Amino acid sequence: MAKDKKIKGIRKFYEWTTSIPILACLLYFSGYLDNNIFLQIFAGVLLIICVMSAVHHSEIIAHRVGEPYGTIILAVSITVIEVAIIVSLMITGGEQYASFARDTVYSAVMLLLNGVVGLSLFLGGRKFHTQTFSPHSIKIALVSLISIVTFTMILPTFTKGEPGPYYTESQLLFELIACLTIYAAFISAQTIRHREYFISEGDEAIQVKTQSISAFAFTISIVFLLISLTIVVLLAKSLSHPLELVIVNYGLPKSLVGIIIAGVILLPEGIAAVSAARKNKLQSSLNLALGSAIASIGLTIPSVSLASYLYDFPLILGIDTLSIILLGISIFTVMLSLIGGRSNAVYGVVLLVNLIAYIFLTINP
Repeated sequence: MAKDKKIKGIRKFYEWTTSIPILACLLYFSGYLDNNIFLQIFAGVLLIICVMSAVHHSEIIAHRVGEPYGTIILAVSITVIEVAIIVSLMITGGEQYASFARDTVYSAVMLLLNGVVGLSLFLGGRKFHTQTFSPHSIKIALVSLISIVTFTMILPTFTKGEPGPYYTESQLLFELIACLTIYAAFISAQTIRHREYFISEGDEAIQVKTQSISAFAFTISIVFLLISLTIVVLLAKSLSHPLELVIVNYGLPKSLVGIIIAGVILLPEGIAAVSAARKNKLQSSLNLALGSAIASIGLTIPSVSLASYLYDFPLILGIDTLSIILLGISIFTVMLSLIGGRSNAVYGVVLLVNLIAYIFLTINP
């Protein structure tokens, strides 16, 4: 028995979730990435796989420690990736990257609300016609999301303390405290006080089954979660400049860089949410999508705001009028689609059209 466990442990090192991050580290530290387009493309593929590896290991850790801590670990893992990429680029990029945090977080919210929720509703509705979920969980999530969005991306456009879409230091402090307070209240409702709103049938049985994870697998996951997060940050920072050059050479706006990076970061959760909807687990799908949207703003913006204060780099938070309108349409459509506790494919089609409109108007403002 002990020998079998040892063999299984050795095999774990050959799985893609452990071998790919090691390969990505070797490629990055080899020094061959600069000015080599083929290796840069290969590194981009490795980056995406490493993001998925990080989420895989965080899921194992989450299953081992159980709820409510598992949900928090998953959200924090994704946020660490997002914050580390944004902060590292903004510190080195200076004024040129002043709006990078805003563009990336705004893109993440639009992709989650229109893309992930829309595709989940569409595919789930096509397969099962009508799907049900708890309207109470949606109300809690949307109330939290609307408040955080307003404090972080809308109010800075209209405040008068600083010229332009900036917050003063005291306003940044208020925004930081407000976002963390709302996020903490949301997490408390989701995992403790109103946990029953966010649980679909069969979740308890699944949780009991998945908690039987060995100490060896748990240790490996902790180590490779840290490795995956680190190499994702390093590769994203290394590839952002070549990506920006390609986008500029084709006459496209630099804000597309934020959309692409947000898409890479959200890819694993997006796949998981859509997969859950196709299994008629729309509640789990919406938990992932809306919870990620709240975490993306509620944790990332305060973290970047704090880094801006400590490292004294410029931070543009406010979005323009067109972006406010698109964001308002997206939130309003999601609210109308989900507030009744029943959904169908039509709602998904409308949200996907909203996504296409957002990308089109980003390219052709």
